[in-house]
Amino acid sequence: MKRRAFIQMAAAGAAAIAAPYAPLVHAQTPRRIKVGYLHTLAVDGQLWLADHMGLWKKAGLDPEFIQFQTGLELFQAMSGGSIDVLSTGAVMSNFPARGQGKVFLINDVEFATAQLWVHPDMGINSIADLKGKKISTTTGTTAHVFLDKALRAAGIDPRKDVQIVNQRMQDATSAFISKAVPAVALWVPFNIAVRNRVPTARMLVDASAYYPDAAIVGGWAARNDYYAGNKDALARIIQAWVQANDYMTAHPDEALALLQTKYYPNVPLSDIKEQYKAQKMFDSRQWVKLYEDGTVTKWLQQVTDFFVEFASIPNPVPASQYFDPKLYLETVKA
Repeated sequence: MKRRAFIQMAAAGAAAIAAPYAPLVHAQTPRRIKVGYLHTLAVDGQLWLADHMGLWKKAGLDPEFIQFQTGLELFQAMSGGSIDVLSTGAVMSNFPARGQGKVFLINDVEFATAQLWVHPDMGINSIADLKGKKISTTTGTTAHVFLDKALRAAGIDPRKDVQIVNQRMQDATSAFISKAVPAVALWVPFNIAVRNRVPTARMLVDASAYYPDAAIVGGWAARNDYYAGNKDALARIIQAWVQANDYMTAHPDEALALLQTKYYPNVPLSDIKEQYKAQKMFDSRQWVKLYEDGTVTKWLQQVTDFFVEFASIPNPVPASQYFDPKLYLETVKA
């Protein structure tokens, strides 16, 4: 009963904090929209909080949420037409640069979500010790972008001096735990399994060491044709997102408790709080400044530059063209 009472009180608080930003309740039949996402707090925290607060319905939307394992799979699904919009991490600086999708909303900076773990008992005590060694990760993802920056900062050429083993993150983590490789570049919450199962493993560095010069942002993108013909639906997504985001930044303890209880029941609250600390969030007004002064565009372009070199993207679309800040700014300022 205490737990139920807490959830009811927190829900009431969420409704109260949302009131100043409340969008118009749309009376017509809610618009169906297919949303792809990754089930990790940095990507779907605001999404599920908006769900709990009933904000999607208030915004006149009836979303179908479809979970994927990687951002690569998300964009492949969206390009194929099976989803309309998606929420993901660093990959949003990849496919839109190929002309596949338009970025319209930023969730957060993945401040310390990407981490480099090593086995000291396999002779790895510094990044320099990785020269000539294998490192498991999922290429083309947040973890890979971070790994590339970390290696280069230590004077190691990612193409020549190490062997990067491309695996799904579950497999990359398992390979590290079994000591098939001496190092893994991962994203949270995979660090929890490593820490729990290999007490001797050590985290050498996380993405926060390279902020803001190598900031990695995650957020929302829409399929090209959906973006062109459904600006109203995208504005409604932003309306719901803004209220959930501002509640989460103003009341993180209550928001995280709600998310853990309803959407992450198998993840301890302490782990959810750790994930929250690994991301850098801003309230909606702070985001306005970062959109307006070009900071977000710069952050996106930094990661796009990595993908252009890594994947040899021909004639890449710059972030200034695949990212549309106007929709967010017009919606928030309305």
